[in-house]
Amino acid sequence: MKPARTKTPRKPVVKKGSQTSLKDPVGVYCRVRPLSFPDHECCIEVINNTTVQLHTPEGYRLNRNGDYKESCFTGLEKKFFAKTQYSFKQVFGTHTTQKELFDVVANPLVDDLIHGKNGLLFTYGVTGSGKTHTMTGSPGEGGLLPRCLGMIFNSIGSFQAKRYVFKCNDRNSMDIQCEVDALLERQKREAMPHPKTPAIKRQADPEFADMINLQEFCKAEEVDEDSVYGVFVSYIEIYNNYIYDLLEEVSFDPIKPKWNSCSTPMRNTDFVPPQSKLLREDKNHNMYVAGCTEVEVKSVEEAFEVFWRGQKKRRIANTHLNRESSRSHSVFNIKLVQAPLDADGDNVLQEKEQITISQLSLVDLAGSERTNRTKAEGNRLREAGNINQSLMTLRTCMEVLRENQMYGTNKMVPYRDSKLTHLFKNYFDGEGKVRMIVCVNPKAEDYEESLQVMRFAEVTQEVEVARPVDKAICGLTPGRRFRNHARAGPVELLVTEVVLQSFPPLPSCEILDINDEQTLPRLIEALEKRHQLRQMMTDEFNKQSVTFKAMLQEFDNGVLNKENYIQGKLNEKEKVISGQKLEIERLEKKNKTLEYKSAFQIEILEKTTTIYEEDKRNLQQELETQNQKLQRQFSDKRRLEARLQGMVTETTMKWEKECERRVAAKQLEMQNKLWVKDEKLKQLKAIVTEPKTEKPERPSRARDQEKAPQRSVSPSPVPNVPPLRLRHRRSRSAGDRWVDHKPASNVQTETVMQPHVPHAITVSVANEKALAKCEKYMLTHQELASDGEIETKLIKGDVYKTRGGGQSVQFTDIETLKQESPTGRKRRSSTVTPAQPDGAESEWTDVETRVGCSVAVEMRAGSQLGPGYQHHAQPKRKKP
Repeated sequence: MKPARTKTPRKPVVKKGSQTSLKDPVGVYCRVRPLSFPDHECCIEVINNTTVQLHTPEGYRLNRNGDYKESCFTGLEKKFFAKTQYSFKQVFGTHTTQKELFDVVANPLVDDLIHGKNGLLFTYGVTGSGKTHTMTGSPGEGGLLPRCLGMIFNSIGSFQAKRYVFKCNDRNSMDIQCEVDALLERQKREAMPHPKTPAIKRQADPEFADMINLQEFCKAEEVDEDSVYGVFVSYIEIYNNYIYDLLEEVSFDPIKPKWNSCSTPMRNTDFVPPQSKLLREDKNHNMYVAGCTEVEVKSVEEAFEVFWRGQKKRRIANTHLNRESSRSHSVFNIKLVQAPLDADGDNVLQEKEQITISQLSLVDLAGSERTNRTKAEGNRLREAGNINQSLMTLRTCMEVLRENQMYGTNKMVPYRDSKLTHLFKNYFDGEGKVRMIVCVNPKAEDYEESLQVMRFAEVTQEVEVARPVDKAICGLTPGRRFRNHARAGPVELLVTEVVLQSFPPLPSCEILDINDEQTLPRLIEALEKRHQLRQMMTDEFNKQSVTFKAMLQEFDNGVLNKENYIQGKLNEKEKVISGQKLEIERLEKKNKTLEYKSAFQIEILEKTTTIYEEDKRNLQQELETQNQKLQRQFSDKRRLEARLQGMVTETTMKWEKECERRVAAKQLEMQNKLWVKDEKLKQLKAIVTEPKTEKPERPSRARDQEKAPQRSVSPSPVPNVPPLRLRHRRSRSAGDRWVDHKPASNVQTETVMQPHVPHAITVSVANEKALAKCEKYMLTHQELASDGEIETKLIKGDVYKTRGGGQSVQFTDIETLKQESPTGRKRRSSTVTPAQPDGAESEWTDVETRVGCSVAVEMRAGSQLGPGYQHHAQPKRKKP
């Protein structure tokens, strides 16, 4: 037969926000792991129990590609790297034990969990900084998670409800069953071939037995003895911004192929990812994972076995920074359900409204680092990108929350940008305690990532979360669990014995004779005396009870008056304290506002100074560029002046030579004419006087000049020579392509030996197009020799390309072709040079003795002067 269901007063409705005005900042702790190798350079130093200092690696800082380079902080970078000390709520050095860390950080969260308050604890840091070691631990040194489980079961071990008294539903709440229904469900589950829940008495797995066998015993104080408790655990991971249940019994394959209608797998490139869970919001506006597996556990061994089963399914990969790096964010939820006993203290109260649910979330975040340091490729690169994106969203949410709380703004916090922040939205917008452990590695290679972690921790410390409220009392009498167990205790027996000893002893009641008339009267007399004594004791007790009630009433009145007086004083003190707190908060906000404004102004001034310095550097560079440009223009101008001067000098010399040549030719012509006339006169004279058959001999030119220096001579008549077949002279370099430059002013000498170059481009004026197609260059130059004959010079050179896109010619050889008169004149020696009529030296006197000539022909692309050549050679002086 079921016991009668007792009704209890409903717990008063607490309006949300009635006590949420009291807020506590997020507790941020720092743990420094020891160096893997003692000889490595260390960049983090623990100053005291609340401060750490970062040192820039000596002479270097990390480049973006992971290599070292020399430190060159300028401008805003100096401000970024200037602050090297960071403060935390507490700093744990390299020699801190897991027990010390648990007592400070996790013990208060577990105590709040047992008293019906929520909590969130997560580890944050770079890969290899000790996050998983801090949360899970290692063999022989259990982490925070097994210690939290141990404290929970040590506190509620004897007050746990039987299995299946509490039952999960799909709305993030709990249903309650009576003992009979729970027993039926237990029998049903035990009859299954493979029960999902492990047995309580099962021995711990040797793989993790060393982690949960803790030597220290930890227990919460003031546990409600009039309630029963149930513990439910769940384990999920957030991988690539998808939520997966690690306790799901289905086969967990990260990659499953698609199957078509013919029951055959499709091509290898098509895969179906595992089924992701969805986030939903319950009636109390708390976020939860819909359809997540929640397992009821009854011992530390059972709970850690469930955790270890899910841990084996978690995504762990080998990266460049860590051999076993977590590639996902893991969330282990411990849900504690509490329900009061009925008025008799025997059964659980069957009222769903009296159930209190509290939750502790232990989060192991994935490592935050740049992908170029992990050398990630393919899936590892995608995982790293999603990890960094979710952590960046977490930082953004912290910054927006801090700005809204400090400056009274109402910006929207981007919780929905990431599953990680969306899941823990109710912790920051609702009630609960939030704790963060920043794990850092002091090696120099992680210096830049450690700076980013410190900046995030600094922002998180300034975010405030509403303080959790105490649960409402159910209204039943406390101590009802053990009240019925001590109804006939030793105190009542002692009182009865004392009262019986105060009565007079009864006489002997044994009657041996039928005529005995004294035993009964004595017994009656003794009983009457006892009755009188009892009546007197009753009256005295009544009097004393009345007196005691009066004294107790007076005492209660005095206590009530004192309580009222004390409560009034406390209210006054609380008002004063509240006013002082409000004033302190106002001053702190004002101070933070001023600090923010000053920092903002300083940043603006630094940015302005940086802009001005940059403008100054740009103007200096522009000035230097203009000066260099002016110097180049001045150098070009000087070169142009020198070139023009050379051209003027060369043109003047050419015209002087041309004038001398024409004067000499005219003199020779006049001399020849005089010679012809003289010959005619001599012949006429010979005919008249004495005719002779001998042909007179032509006088030499020197004798004619001596005899008649003032008469002009005419040139000798050119004899009519029949045309001969010209014989071409082949050039010595016939294998290359040549530019044959023959000016239009050249005179055909009609000699037998003629220069001939096969496959040559013949031009009258040097041009850029012809020079671009050839490798050799030959210039045919004619001038009048000192003996009056035409002298032809073949000036040869090589064609080179210039940086400006044009071509340059460097002359390397000169061939001289000279035509002599058959009158027996001798060729001029290169060592003896007769004087010209105007006394100037000939320009080509020693050209036959030259080995090479530094002459350049420069053709500039896009020149407006047209094609041409420029001769920069100076005439070579004769040796004395």
